[in-house]
Amino acid sequence: MPYDPPTHSVERSLRRAGASVVVGLDEVGRGAWAGPVTVGAAVTGLRKPPEGLTDSKLLTERRRLALAPVLADWVSAYAIGQASPQECDELGMTAALRLAATRALEALPVVPDAVILDGKHDYLGGPWRVRTVIKGDQSCVCVSAASVLAKVQRDGLMAELGADHPAFAFDENAGYPSPVHRAALDELGPTEHHRLSWAYMDALPRWRHLKRHRAGEEDRGEQLSLGF
Repeated sequence: MPYDPPTHSVERSLRRAGASVVVGLDEVGRGAWAGPVTVGAAVTGLRKPPEGLTDSKLLTERRRLALAPVLADWVSAYAIGQASPQECDELGMTAALRLAATRALEALPVVPDAVILDGKHDYLGGPWRVRTVIKGDQSCVCVSAASVLAKVQRDGLMAELGADHPAFAFDENAGYPSPVHRAALDELGPTEHHRLSWAYMDALPRWRHLKRHRAGEEDRGEQLSLGF
């Protein structure tokens, strides 16, 4: 399906307002049952992006894998931050996203003056100056770059974890819901990489005793909205 390429429009508006360094943020793994939640941060400046850059979800795996090293060399700076499954359980998803994003921002070699955050809700907050952009991963160059870099890194990590747990097919589903993943959970129970506070645990009678109490009601609403 054709799509419009991302632009620097939002970044230019932030620069006109006085921000010299603008970083794009995007997350991956929010809706997964297993693995970390990952946030990519990318600083791109106003240069023309590599051909074909867009939201990572619109790209084939082959295209993402080819584009990621090109982006890593092209961006001015980038970093990846993660919050573990255990941190997702202990903190709740909103706080885990904030933690992963903060780790990514603090790992950058530059200090951002402004952050473009994909989505409607600002899970980051102060002291960062944040501009939320719905579908920013499609429309903003720096967010698109962060999207691809974060997804390729997390997918690679999940494939490595899957080598020790082949029944779960993490190399194919990256820890997200799938028939194979669900069947493995029912038969084998959750691994150390699973989020034990997630609502999918309610559908596992043999393993329900392992479920952890959720950190907050906000996460229950979010998980239910994702079909858990």
